[in-house]
Amino acid sequence: MKKIVKGLMAMMMSGMAMTSSGASASEGVEVNHLGVSNTLVRVTGNGRYLLLPVQESIDDARVNVLVDGKLDKSINVKLAKSKVDYFVPFDLSPYKGHEVVMNVVTTQGRSTVREAKDDACWKNMTLSDSFDTTNREKYRPAYHHTPLYGWMNDPNGMFYKDGVWHLYYQHNPYGSKWQNLSWGHSSSKDLINWEVQPEALEPNGLGMVFSGSCALDTNNTAGYGNNAVLGLYTSADASQTQSLVWSNDNGGTFEFYPANPVITLETEARDPNMFWDDDAKQWVLLLAHSLEHEMLVFTSPDMKNWTLQSSFGKGIGAQGGVWECPDLFKLKVDGTDEEKWMLICNLNPGGPFGGSATQYFIGDFDGKTFVADTDTNGNIPTKWMDFGKDHYATVSWSDAPDNRRTVIGWMSNWQYAAEVPTMQFRSANTLPREIGLFKGSDGQIYASSAPSPELLALRDKLTLNVKKINLGKKMRTYNLPADNGGICEILFDLDARKSKNVEIELKNNVGERVVMEYDAVAHTLSFDRRESGVVDFSQDFPAVTVAPTFETDNKISLRVFIDRSSIEVFGNDGRFVMTNLVFPTEPYTRLSVSSQGGNAKIENLRIFSIK
Repeated sequence: MKKIVKGLMAMMMSGMAMTSSGASASEGVEVNHLGVSNTLVRVTGNGRYLLLPVQESIDDARVNVLVDGKLDKSINVKLAKSKVDYFVPFDLSPYKGHEVVMNVVTTQGRSTVREAKDDACWKNMTLSDSFDTTNREKYRPAYHHTPLYGWMNDPNGMFYKDGVWHLYYQHNPYGSKWQNLSWGHSSSKDLINWEVQPEALEPNGLGMVFSGSCALDTNNTAGYGNNAVLGLYTSADASQTQSLVWSNDNGGTFEFYPANPVITLETEARDPNMFWDDDAKQWVLLLAHSLEHEMLVFTSPDMKNWTLQSSFGKGIGAQGGVWECPDLFKLKVDGTDEEKWMLICNLNPGGPFGGSATQYFIGDFDGKTFVADTDTNGNIPTKWMDFGKDHYATVSWSDAPDNRRTVIGWMSNWQYAAEVPTMQFRSANTLPREIGLFKGSDGQIYASSAPSPELLALRDKLTLNVKKINLGKKMRTYNLPADNGGICEILFDLDARKSKNVEIELKNNVGERVVMEYDAVAHTLSFDRRESGVVDFSQDFPAVTVAPTFETDNKISLRVFIDRSSIEVFGNDGRFVMTNLVFPTEPYTRLSVSSQGGNAKIENLRIFSIK
């Protein structure tokens, strides 16, 4: 996927080889050391960006940015000590014609000022009119949304307006690890090609900009105009409070409600997600009461004055970690006129395979209280949206066209998100998905997550088209597309009524492999990435995940999306899904399939290369 930032190109990672030996600060940058841990950096020259050298193994330095002697903002940067891993840009364009001084306080141990002067950062700070964002990462996805540079986690504030999908996300523009959380912003007309927009929200006196949501105010309830974009997010500092913002330029820039915060609690709460209830003519808000493992329900006529109506979750579902990133919406059950509500609850840790994951509940909502359905034993079952390791913070777009409920998630896991083998950026989003409801053989209602229809446009050449193949113990092997780093989409229909187990293997030329096994007796599909490539950056990364297939006839249909560092498996039109990161040292080149305990059939196998 190609991303473009206007005016943001030309000089970045060439500084990777620079060292601290004998150089002085670059022209237009004056460095004054005040002590072993305190340095002033004055910008005396011209340039749109001050490029800040980063070393990821170093602790954060606090950088107070003073403009004409007044504090403008504070950021945290891992300023390089002994080597430069990469650069991040500090945008000077808002301060043209003003005096800019950075008061830097480091936490690095120093015995003398002379020792502090030797840090690599002081000699490599550079003024530039451009910042080269050309990809230098082998594992940057080709067709998943990623930040242009820096750290990303939860998707935030997504809304659809005038033919454009807006995606905000937790972003650190000053490094590829968690810090300085802001709302990055990308937009798309097709959910495939994303254009990076300027940073939408940055930290202020109430703290960092944590997760939240946006919606269109079609009735001008907040007083900022018909169809103004309203946003709520968590201001996170010593406490977590909820702040209101609005936009009259389709989410390009936001104004802050001057009386923020609009919700304060004595306990930790975050990630507000709101929608307009047209029946009750009021806003409904879900707020994660994180440490209490529950969701709070508020209502408001105007987005400013909120009333707590109820709570949901005490002792219910997975309780192994904090509850985060809620969502609540109504859908029809497939093939019926029945309507049910789905409450999404992201959890970290406590996922079925360790770390973070997304659970959900099906039930009824009367505008104030959510009541979850029970099983035949009167219990509220725990249900999972995805059975991989790398699907979290999943929430939906508001105001999507044609009553669609389109969602996207963060494609990583808090167990190792900061350690994956990339540096220019960290983390991608899942592919966009369409949520539906279906009734299982046990009478329970479950959620499906099917690939969004726009993804059909990714397909390029049909490189394999095979029908009616019998499978036995001997592997049948097919080549995967070699173009574009091996990225592809695989589709096949499998009949295992006379088999006990079908093995599906993706393998490259150096023996790295992913093994998926369909257990026709247990009705499960497993995904084994323990030998998938680079796995040693975290003890939690090598893993086997297992999904129920929600079928009883031993037939499954799979859509498998392979990107440069991920595999997403959608089964039976999204009735089961597995999302897992992989980091092969070479692209996977072969698909092999075999059957154990009897013969099986591939009724249809197609492989598409991807544009």
